[in-house]
Amino acid sequence: MIDIEDASARKRHIEEKLRQEQETLLFIRESLEKSDQLTKNMVSILSSFESRLMQLENSIIPVHKQTENLQRLQDNVDKTLSCLDHVISYYHVAKDTEKIIKEGPAGRLEEYLNCMARIQKAVEYFQDNNPDSPELNRVKLLFEKGKESLESEFRNLLTRNSKAVPPVVILDLVAGDDEIETVDEVSLEHLPENILQDLICISMWLVEFGRNLDFMNVYYQIRSNQLDRSIKGLKEHFRKNSSSSGVLYSPAIQNKRKDTPSKKAIKRPVYIPGHDHELRVKHLSDTLTDKHGPAVGKEDMLDSEIDSYIHSISAFIKLAQSEYQLLMEIIPEHHQKRTFDSLIQEALDGLMVEGESIVSTARRAIMRHDYSAVLTIFPILKHLKQTKQEFDQVLQGTAAGTKNKLPVLITSMEMTGAKALEEFADSIKNDPDKEYNMPKDGTVHELTSNAILFLQQLLDFQETASAMLASQVLGDTYNIPLDPRETGSSTSNYNSEFSKRLLSNYICKILGNLQLNLHSKAKVYEDAALGAVFLLNNFNYILKSLEKSELIQLVAVTQKLPDKTYKGHIAEQLQIYQRSWLKVTTPITESNMPTFQPGTKLKDKERQAIKDRFKAFNDGLEELCKIQKSWAIPDKEQRNKIRRAQKENVTGAYRVFWQRYSNVPFTKNTEKYIKYRVEQVEEMIEKLFDTSA
Repeated sequence: MIDIEDASARKRHIEEKLRQEQETLLFIRESLEKSDQLTKNMVSILSSFESRLMQLENSIIPVHKQTENLQRLQDNVDKTLSCLDHVISYYHVAKDTEKIIKEGPAGRLEEYLNCMARIQKAVEYFQDNNPDSPELNRVKLLFEKGKESLESEFRNLLTRNSKAVPPVVILDLVAGDDEIETVDEVSLEHLPENILQDLICISMWLVEFGRNLDFMNVYYQIRSNQLDRSIKGLKEHFRKNSSSSGVLYSPAIQNKRKDTPSKKAIKRPVYIPGHDHELRVKHLSDTLTDKHGPAVGKEDMLDSEIDSYIHSISAFIKLAQSEYQLLMEIIPEHHQKRTFDSLIQEALDGLMVEGESIVSTARRAIMRHDYSAVLTIFPILKHLKQTKQEFDQVLQGTAAGTKNKLPVLITSMEMTGAKALEEFADSIKNDPDKEYNMPKDGTVHELTSNAILFLQQLLDFQETASAMLASQVLGDTYNIPLDPRETGSSTSNYNSEFSKRLLSNYICKILGNLQLNLHSKAKVYEDAALGAVFLLNNFNYILKSLEKSELIQLVAVTQKLPDKTYKGHIAEQLQIYQRSWLKVTTPITESNMPTFQPGTKLKDKERQAIKDRFKAFNDGLEELCKIQKSWAIPDKEQRNKIRRAQKENVTGAYRVFWQRYSNVPFTKNTEKYIKYRVEQVEEMIEKLFDTSA
């Protein structure tokens, strides 16, 4: 029963689903029919639209083509009108720009250059399109006038604004390298910025459009004059204000500068024959206690000229560097070196001529045997060599003749200096032995003081002096073994050891020549003791001068223990001097005393012998004290040493003699023979070498 119901229910369910499927199928069929109808309608519409569109296109295309042709015609008309306006504008250029061109570019350079650009274009147009047009000549003339005005403006701007650099600014610039500690780097502004920009614009225009390089000649002539005036102004500044005690600097930086020693003035020995004895002794005494001795004669003017020239060289380098920086902004690159070469010629030639004048002066001094004057070239030559590298950098790219000017001057100075050194050595050796040329008091000879002072002054220029000696290949002259590496290279590459050896041998040659000459001069004195005092003074002066300076170290390079050698010479002369006192001490020595028995009556012969001994002592003492009182030993230490030695020798012997015979009744006139007590003899010896006593 249950199965039948389930089958019936399932049948009903299937029938229901079948009905639903049939309804769905009917709906799909109806939809397909509607869709077909809609498709047919759409096709009909599109066909109609296509038909109408074709009709519209057939109507519009002719209109479009006609419009396009009209637009092209309009563009052609506009272009034609524009070209006509452009061409017509060229015919108005002369009229529009003539007033501005005639008035010149002053104060309105940009506007002026714009006018020149218009004129340039007009010239090009007429040349290309209508070369026979009278308008071409008009714009050409206007262009040439404008170009001349620009050249004139270039010259005027440069002339008005190119002013000599003040000396204090140059000194700041020169000193700025190594002496200013806190001051900012000193720089030069040759031209105001607006003027500089105008000059650059004019220069660029003249090169590009003017096709005229004459303005470069104008530039170098004006700037060359400015450079020359700057250096001359510095020289004038030194002439008016410089002194031999130091170097001038700008007052703007004097309170910010490190404490630096002033430039050493070159001291020139001055000797006046027959000069007052006390002043001369004082001078030599002071010299022995001072490295260089006092500056007896001040050559302020000459020292000022040396300072001026040295600073002028440094100023030229700095100013030339600054000029080149300015030139690089104004002058086209491929013309810069040539223009710079021309620009510096006047100032450089002036310095070279002045340098050659200094060399000529030194040569004349050598001919006069005034070798101390030659020392003026030493600081100059030293400075030239120190600045040569910087000098070469400044002149890089200039003509070979320009580059060679400084080396030629250096070589000339080296040769002159070398000749002076060699002739000075010969003059020391050959100085004549004339009686009138000898100090009457046996003090230090002028030749000695001059020679030592000359050598001391070489200490400040050791490298320079060594280079001079090396330039003359003096190795053979002084028997110096040369290093093959040194002989195979330029003299500027010799090492410091060779340099020191070269200078040491030269100094030893001077001292050797001096020693030989002094021995020869000492023979002029008739009194051998005075000759010994003369040599003692000179050797002592040489020794003290060597010890007070670096000369002793230089001499020691060649000569071992030079101080010991000179002390030996001094001791030898001291012994010769002391022999002069034998005439005083010999009569009263034990071996020359008469023998007699105490308490016995003296024989006439014995009394006379004692009288003779006392008389010989008295006469010898008085004679030597009178003579040697006027002799001079400037060195106080040496003077006291000799006095002490004589006191010991003379008073020692006299004390024994006096004690033995002062109470012996050998004469009734005791005061005639026993004239001096021992203390009085000491006092007399203490007054030796002292004219004021």
